[in-house]
Amino acid sequence: MSQKLTQTLNFKQQQNLVMTPQMQQAVKLLQMNNIELQAFLEEEMVQNPLLEKVDPDPESESQEPSDNISSNDINESKEESESPPETIHEDAHEDFDAGHKMADVGGGGNSQFNDDLPDFEDRLVRQKTLREHLTEQLQIDADTILEKSIGALLIDRLDESGYLRDDSMTLATQIGCSETTIKSVLTRLKTFDPTGVFAHDLSECLSLQLEEQGELNTAFEILLQNLNLLAQHDYRKLSKICNVDEDELSEMTSLLRTLNPRPSSLFDHVVVQTAIPDVLMKSLPKNIGGGWRVELNSETLPRVLVNQQYYTDVSAQTKDKEEREYLSTQLNNASWLVKALEQRAMTILKVASEIVERQDGFFLYGIEFLKPLTLREIAEAIDMHESTVSRVTTGKFIGTPRGLFELKFFFSSSIDGADGTAISSQSVKARIKSLIDAETIDNILSDDDLVNSLNQEGMNVARRTVAKYREALGIQSSVQRRRIKKNHR
Repeated sequence: MSQKLTQTLNFKQQQNLVMTPQMQQAVKLLQMNNIELQAFLEEEMVQNPLLEKVDPDPESESQEPSDNISSNDINESKEESESPPETIHEDAHEDFDAGHKMADVGGGGNSQFNDDLPDFEDRLVRQKTLREHLTEQLQIDADTILEKSIGALLIDRLDESGYLRDDSMTLATQIGCSETTIKSVLTRLKTFDPTGVFAHDLSECLSLQLEEQGELNTAFEILLQNLNLLAQHDYRKLSKICNVDEDELSEMTSLLRTLNPRPSSLFDHVVVQTAIPDVLMKSLPKNIGGGWRVELNSETLPRVLVNQQYYTDVSAQTKDKEEREYLSTQLNNASWLVKALEQRAMTILKVASEIVERQDGFFLYGIEFLKPLTLREIAEAIDMHESTVSRVTTGKFIGTPRGLFELKFFFSSSIDGADGTAISSQSVKARIKSLIDAETIDNILSDDDLVNSLNQEGMNVARRTVAKYREALGIQSSVQRRRIKKNHR
């Protein structure tokens, strides 16, 4: 029985999502912070002659914003009669500056809203920076141009504490010289003032200072190798491994406390900022309703435009077909990039504004009023995809009166309160810390005690949750805390 082979033509409809190169680039733009965006645009301007960088106009920035930015304003009027404790004082309602009142940088930010901090200009007094101080010593101490060059590179690699974290092999590879040369230069740099600078870690920093004082011996070397035991106040074990009695150990630890664990602290008049805000949050005066204004940081936000005049002049003189096609392509690419940057700016503003509106209690009263928040909630509120919100909030920082925060900070899980309302896990952590901070030697709270206290305040948490939060905060167990308080009596 034979089978016939036949050909048939079937039509089938289906939907596919295909990301064009421009869409892929738009996603990348959204993920970049302002600093990364600057570097990207510098490369684009080299490749595309029609792109032109726009320098910010100081005069226009100093003027009051026009009324057409109302979409970026979050006006949440507060009754003047409401003045709960720890709220922001009206005198503190001044414009936020990227370099102003930003000494408390990091996840926690500044928990106070007073104006006791000096202005940015006052902090930049006419003193040498650590870099200048070390560079002067390098110019005098280095014997060759090579040593000066390597020394200058190593000075620039110091972290905010004055430590050089990279090992000699890594440095040799990155700088492009022998490991022996690196070690030789480092040995000389470690004799510079302040003593302890260029140390690899805390142990070496203290060791350099002890050596300068002529106090470094075998017992101290062992002690410095076991600083974790010192942090745990396990003096009995330390005495045994250092081969000294407890009185000698007490003298050794007393001497350690006189040393400087951060050699750079003598130069702290220079503001050290580990991140630059992409978004700024400013308070609005009460006479226009109060609340907050959210805007992009104009000091770091790069702006470009299409140089239409240059395109007109060049295209008028160009007769070659390929050259005209090249100009047309570059014009389209430049125009699209400018529009993509505008869309990126609006997206970031929408997300940041919604976050500020949702977390108003945190900005007014502190960490314990941080609400549980998810990416999906923000996405639904501003009618965007959850993945877009995730890209916007990752690696981007907002400058607020409470300090500098990554936008991701404001998203946290929640637990159920006694009345069924959701409570932020960050608020629970803050409450755990405040309870432990209030402990006395006669009243050390176990994890069970913390659970009972939190439950009485309407926070229904399990013991293992309390233990997890406590460990995440870097707080020791009740046994260790009791030992520490006894040793500090």
